[in-house]
Amino acid sequence: MEIKFIGTGSAFCHKNFQSNMVIENQGKNFLVDCGTDIRRSLMKNELTEVDINAVFISHLHSDHIGGMEWLAFTTFFNPTLVRPKLYIEQSLIQDLWRAIGPGLESLQGQVATLDTYFEVMPIQVNKKFEFAGIEYDAVQAVHVSSGYKVVDSYGLMFNDVGCTDRFYITTDCQFAPETSMMAYYREAKVVFHDCETTPFKSGVHPNFDDIISLPEDVKEKMFLYHYHDNVVEEWDEWNGKAKNNGLGGFIKEGAIFSSTYGMQCND
Repeated sequence: MEIKFIGTGSAFCHKNFQSNMVIENQGKNFLVDCGTDIRRSLMKNELTEVDINAVFISHLHSDHIGGMEWLAFTTFFNPTLVRPKLYIEQSLIQDLWRAIGPGLESLQGQVATLDTYFEVMPIQVNKKFEFAGIEYDAVQAVHVSSGYKVVDSYGLMFNDVGCTDRFYITTDCQFAPETSMMAYYREAKVVFHDCETTPFKSGVHPNFDDIISLPEDVKEKMFLYHYHDNVVEEWDEWNGKAKNNGLGGFIKEGAIFSSTYGMQCND
């Protein structure tokens, strides 16, 4: 199993693409989120829509779904391709179509639905799903509290084939170690964690200053992504600061994590 970080930036970054990953196993590619930068991030990492066999959507912000119309149309109009599988928590399906449907409904000769473009695979609460030999759990976490409505994002907890080690991609989340997040951190061997690096705290992403307050045994397994351009511009300073505070470090765009060899960068 390999995880290629084709983007590691926040919604507002300019220099390292929005946060999207490709998990490769058994010759199949599983895209984690599909933001507005996806065409360019795939191309830079020598991938195209032809290489994407399935996609997982964590939540409905545009840096995570803004490329879905492109992926739908480009795969639909290529007769050599089958529909990509779409894994999404079942309560989000209707809202996803509400967000991307106005463009995708304009299909000559037929009334299109989400199923026209994707093989929709609804994820049920506390039910595992499998793709290309890897079992995944969708892990719910609070991202935004909008008035009295909670907007969740779903991370992924998973095992490599034939291995008991667990890997956890948080996707977007609030800093809330006092909740079940701490249990998720301890369950995983490696944690890929959302991290904002602005001097102010948005409250909807963990700030770097919050993350370094975590226990040492948690920080040492944690690698940071979804950061801002300031990390790219001052890489040695920020990555050194992360490691000096006991973290695994920041993840560069283009880095590959292998369950066998750990993190490798394409410097």
